Amino acid sequence: MLAETTWKTVRQTAYEVALLPWGATEAHNYHLPYSTDVVQCDRIAAEAARIAWEQGARVVALPTVPFGVNTGQLDVKLDINMNPSTQLAVLNDVADALSRQGIPKLVILNGHGANDFRQMIRELLPRRRLFICAVNWYQVVDAKAFFDEPGNHADEMETSLMQAFTPEWVLPLSEAGDGAERKFRVRGLREGLAWTQREWTKATADTGIGNPAKATPDKGRRYFEAVTQKIGEFLVELAAADANDLYE
Repeated sequence: MLAETTWKTVRQTAYEVALLPWGATEAHNYHLPYSTDVVQCDRIAAEAARIAWEQGARVVALPTVPFGVNTGQLDVKLDINMNPSTQLAVLNDVADALSRQGIPKLVILNGHGANDFRQMIRELLPRRRLFICAVNWYQVVDAKAFFDEPGNHADEMETSLMQAFTPEWVLPLSEAGDGAERKFRVRGLREGLAWTQREWTKATADTGIGNPAKATPDKGRRYFEAVTQKIGEFLVELAAADANDLYE
């Protein structure tokens, strides 16, 4: 964890992979804190990096970026929006620094559904000698294997993780809304034929999507272990790979 590491250690370590967690600051139903995406990214990045490090991979986890794309939630008090163009500028500066310092690979660990780094990576890759990829940690393993009612925001999965990570920041589930989602009237939007962003206060009454009622800390811990193990294994393999020879 770079935030906990001194220059004495950094100057002597040949890092192969920098891991950049990227979250958001936003409402998560009535019962979870605004920092939910940041806390989850912090914990998952730290554990995945630890797993990789203990297998010999020189991975460094950077501090989590706390703001994400919240253009559909601008009317929700204290949801902080960072536009995609701003994210690109931030990512470009981070990539430039790493490239100049000889760190060959950057992994963006994304913890917020509205963040989408794919087109940014397409734009940045031709500019410098730095491999860049993105991992959406919430898509690494099938949540259905761990949770009864998966949703996609302040749901059973996110609530279980936060119960395991920072239970003192989680209100009793009796305080939570049911996370009911209002679907689009237009069938093509509802079924995914076409896409547009959801206007959050029209799509949900409590800012959640997915019922958190069956969340437990134990579910969160088991899911966390599965996710971090898989990401850790990926980091080990990536650290050992030749970025100029990635194809069989």
